Amino acid sequence: MRQFDLAPLYRNTVGFDRLFALLDQSAGVDAAPTYPPYNIERTGENAYRITVAVAGFTDQDLAIEVKENTLTVRGDKKVLEARKAEILHQGIAARSFERRFQIADGVQVTGASLENGLLHLDLVREIPEAKKPKRIPIATGASATAIETQKAA
Repeated sequence: MRQFDLAPLYRNTVGFDRLFALLDQSAGVDAAPTYPPYNIERTGENAYRITVAVAGFTDQDLAIEVKENTLTVRGDKKVLEARKAEILHQGIAARSFERRFQIADGVQVTGASLENGLLHLDLVREIPEAKKPKRIPIATGASATAIETQKAA
């Protein structure tokens, strides 16, 4: 049987950890990394941070949008036509980009910051009260009889 690596799927999704644990046991798809590079890290039990390398972009060049279960980061670098110096080598990419991340139900973007060429997006998974585990008390002896009597009445 052929083994597949699901690690590339972790790159574009946030909040699906349990699903990936199950999928890791079966098959997956490999995808090539694209521009710009990024990291996804877990910062708490229900908290995540996506860090995108956006060297040369300002906050006015970037747009962040959440629609349904898709987080989209766009960068549109305006090219300056009147340059003072001739560029002999351009190793720092300044091209426009669009990066999409699939986020799970209940995952909310709580903030974004740009520092030292890195765009940080903070996300939190908010579990509704109805989906949180509930502890059910167990009635024993006399209390069980009293509960049955109340139900019958």
